[in-house]
Amino acid sequence: FLSLGFIDLHIAEYKKGKELIKAEIYRHRDHTLAFGIYASERSSDYNFMTLGAQGYNIEGSLNFFKGNYYIKIRTFSEKPKTINAVRTLASRIEMMLQGETDMPSLLSLFPVEGRKKNEEVYLNESILGHSFLNKAFKAVYQVGNDRFNIYIIKSGSPEEAYKTASTYLTWSGVEPVQSETGKYAFTDKYNGTIFLAWKDDLIVIISDLARDQSDIANRYTSEILK
Repeated sequence: FLSLGFIDLHIAEYKKGKELIKAEIYRHRDHTLAFGIYASERSSDYNFMTLGAQGYNIEGSLNFFKGNYYIKIRTFSEKPKTINAVRTLASRIEMMLQGETDMPSLLSLFPVEGRKKNEEVYLNESILGHSFLNKAFKAVYQVGNDRFNIYIIKSGSPEEAYKTASTYLTWSGVEPVQSETGKYAFTDKYNGTIFLAWKDDLIVIISDLARDQSDIANRYTSEILK
């Protein structure tokens, strides 16, 4: 939570007889960071719903995010009336909170083909275990028997994008050529073959493909950086 810009937490309990509902509202620094913590706790096989930007319910829990907020509501009761009360409470909290009701816009850059739905996450620091790679959206892909990951980093400027990319290349023993665009394949001693490309302020990193699968990497990279 702290690495994803957590600011504060508000908790309320609603009790009637032996029935108890607990609501937690986590406030984060911005919409992207709220998505980050929400996405880290969801699973693609949950029952998703349109609530805030997105929500899901499973086994007495209903979680969603909206704007800078991540909301978790839970009951241990299995009574239909209490389960319905959870949904009603969630709707009231959603209406009460201000903020965006869309998913982070950068997610729209990920190509649809092969993407594992609802497995996208946001990583605020240490992408692929490197301290110099931060603030990336990650999506998981399955193309035939090949499963791989794509990371998108939006830098503050083209100069910053080049600096980040060149730091990674230099760390890997590759001499970068200074440019506002670039495309490389190299070996990361901790993560295997990496396909790295950048254009303007965007960086794309693809991992878990073999070096001879550059056609797949190039196809996805070109679509993102078009």
